[in-house]
Amino acid sequence: MPNKIENFNQKKELPDIHPGDTVKVYRKIKEGDKERIQVFEGLVIARKHGKGVSSTITVRRVVSRIGVEKIFPLHSPKTEKIEVVKKSKVRRSKLYYMRTAKGKKARLKKKKFVEEEIVPSTAEEIIEKNNKEDVKEKTNIEKNNTTADKEGVEEKEIPEPEKMGE
Repeated sequence: MPNKIENFNQKKELPDIHPGDTVKVYRKIKEGDKERIQVFEGLVIARKHGKGVSSTITVRRVVSRIGVEKIFPLHSPKTEKIEVVKKSKVRRSKLYYMRTAKGKKARLKKKKFVEEEIVPSTAEEIIEKNNKEDVKEKTNIEKNNTTADKEGVEEKEIPEPEKMGE
């Protein structure tokens, strides 16, 4: 029978989180006998304590022109899930300068955010994926042919205007 420490030490599956990412952190909040999930969305300005069980992230958000920072333990049982909304290109591991930055200096450059594609493992999945791609190509070709046909039908000859004085 696993005890509480063993349950806590089991690592969760988390997205790859770096400073500069905008994340949504879903936390369980207990109010009396009720439990609900509260979302905190903000910029990750620091990640500390490595990738182990004790790792934390500091998330900053501005609410009514007041900066709010919260430190979230990544592997806490109260952390329901963490969702990466946007990635930004940064050159530092700690973005504490964002606390005082205003205007253009507070902007971060966007990074191309491509969701990882799940690689099919069985031959059947590969065949199914290829069939879907073939269907997409065929529909695109058919669309191009129908628009070309329509363009040919709609063409009309416009007579040249008569010159005055002849």
